[in-house]
Amino acid sequence: MSDTNGTVTETLSPALPTRIEAMAADVLTALCARGWRVAVAESCTGGLLASLLTDVSGCAHAFDRGFVVYSSGAKEQMLGVPRALLETHGPVSEPVARAMARAALDRSDAHVAVAITGFAGPAGPDDTPGLVHFAVARRDRLVHVRREYGDTGRGPVRIACLEEALELLRGAVAD
Repeated sequence: MSDTNGTVTETLSPALPTRIEAMAADVLTALCARGWRVAVAESCTGGLLASLLTDVSGCAHAFDRGFVVYSSGAKEQMLGVPRALLETHGPVSEPVARAMARAALDRSDAHVAVAITGFAGPAGPDDTPGLVHFAVARRDRLVHVRREYGDTGRGPVRIACLEEALELLRGAVAD
């Protein structure tokens, strides 16, 4: 698949909608144009965003690193999210999403970072399927977004998360 600039995307998953691939190529092209790099901190998407951002030939060097932090322990150990924050607000919350984005930025050479934490599908009795918190951080600001996709299934929620994260990154790079 090629975007409007002729950049080729070789996606690992043929199940991804072409609009998502095009968004990834556009975000990476914009990052390259600014000389910026991106980092991601992912929970419920399990590394899908990192994979997508490294699928674009010619611009993948704008991807700095990814943190797949599915468990609370991983969020604490890899990103330094305070245990008290996780225990007080829960791993799927605005404060944790913000901490993840800021930590991904601080623990990388990136100029912008995005974090995703949520319940893509039913996981436990108190979980809300389709509830996802996003945060995007630049060196000069932090933004949070909460989305409720409903219980549409793990796959559709994870695909919607990719689209939301790419949209947030696009906005952060464009400003």
